[in-house]
Amino acid sequence: MNAEQVTLADSTGTVGALVGAVGAAGLFSLLIVIVWQVAATWRARMLAAREQQYKDLAAKYARLLEDTVELQRRMADEQRQTLDELTRTRLAVSSMEKMMREIE
Repeated sequence: MNAEQVTLADSTGTVGALVGAVGAAGLFSLLIVIVWQVAATWRARMLAAREQQYKDLAAKYARLLEDTVELQRRMADEQRQTLDELTRTRLAVSSMEKMMREIE
């Protein structure tokens, strides 16, 4: 009878060690999953933030492009006005030269 009790005690220790090992493996697995999910969440947030930055940059670029087009249009208008004024000035100077030549 003592031999049977020793065998049961020995198998209980083995089962306990097995249960402890399975429990430790489960705990480590849980910790790994938690760390993995935290890292995945952090990465998703970083990607979302980067995407938002790209959207903001694209919107800023679109505004700058519109401003540049508007400035180019204004410059073209001003150049046309300057050219018209220069043409009128040349005509006026030419007529003055002609008049001065006729007076001489």
